[in-house]
Amino acid sequence: MSDLDPRLRERFTAYRNDVVTRVGGPGPAQARQLLRRRRRMTVAAVAAAAVILVVAPVVANAALRHDQNRPVPAESVQPTAPPTSAPPTPPPTGSPTPSTDAPAGPDGRISRAQLLAARIDLPSWPSGMSAGGCATSNVRLQTDTTKTYVSMLTDDAFEHGDVDGDGAAETIAIVACRYGEASAKQVVAFDRARDGRIVTMGRVVRTGDGFEDVLGVETTPAGSVEVQVADIVPCCGVPEYLRREQVRTYRWDGQRFSQTDGPTAFGKDTRLTDLRMTMTYELVDVPGADSRRELTTVFTVTNAGPVDAAQVAFHSIEGGERAGGDWSRCDPNPAPQADQPSCLLPGVPVGESRRYTFVQWVPGQPGPDAIIRRFLVVHCDAQDRRWPDLKRTDNEVRSPLPL
Repeated sequence: MSDLDPRLRERFTAYRNDVVTRVGGPGPAQARQLLRRRRRMTVAAVAAAAVILVVAPVVANAALRHDQNRPVPAESVQPTAPPTSAPPTPPPTGSPTPSTDAPAGPDGRISRAQLLAARIDLPSWPSGMSAGGCATSNVRLQTDTTKTYVSMLTDDAFEHGDVDGDGAAETIAIVACRYGEASAKQVVAFDRARDGRIVTMGRVVRTGDGFEDVLGVETTPAGSVEVQVADIVPCCGVPEYLRREQVRTYRWDGQRFSQTDGPTAFGKDTRLTDLRMTMTYELVDVPGADSRRELTTVFTVTNAGPVDAAQVAFHSIEGGERAGGDWSRCDPNPAPQADQPSCLLPGVPVGESRRYTFVQWVPGQPGPDAIIRRFLVVHCDAQDRRWPDLKRTDNEVRSPLPL
């Protein structure tokens, strides 16, 4: 440096002193300021890490669901309730629904020959029928319909259908027990046990439960049994045209058959009306050796309703002369049949009356064979068919003298 120019040396010395003066060492104040800055940086780093830990699962789940609307960390994501499903519709009352996991019941489709060959138990007959001999225990059904007090299988066709909901068909048949000209009847359901035996499932219905005859049965796809019933049995002098018919529906409820549809009673027969007859008479002596007397009788017939009588018929009007009223259609020589009217006349509308005069000659001294004769009026339709009266007691009058 001794070789340097004195002026150049002075300039270097001044420059060094100036730099040393400007560059200060790290004092206490600067140390505290540096510590505070490092602490702020550490806190910020910890907060950032926490945010990453919270957001990362949400973002990952959204990515798995292919969610296009990813929530930001500041948003609150509400959980979505799972969709509810409607409860299953319960089966109709009285219609058992088999479990889909349960095996189908044994096949209860039974033929006529199989039923006749089996020994079965029957439901009870109406009161008095069993005492008369209509068996119910260990019965072998018969086919001879002329026998009385014997349990029989009728000629009606069998019906087959799943009436208990077990997935297999049962057999519906009509059995009867004759007690005279008529028979008591039952509609019975038969099935098979697991071992193949024919068993009696139960009675659908029997006569005496509001009707007197069973005309046929039919099963429906829904498992019901439709029974065609009648209010009377056309026998014992009762004509078939008087019979009324209905269809009543029954269903198995798991223990027994009960009626679920159709009428429950027949009620009043709307085809009938109420005819009423009254009588006045006059008795006059007739001169002669036989002391005869003339009996003039006037019959008044009134229709009290509710049905117009197309025709009216008299019974026991004979042995005299028709002296007044419309007797134009009365047969002067009726056939001697007890169930046929002796005189058929034009009808009487509801609310109207007709008068008929009849003259007879009676002896002054009745003989030993003389009787008090009854006169009866009845309602007949346009086909000459006789109908019962709603109140028969006022359809009849008696002769005032023995004839």
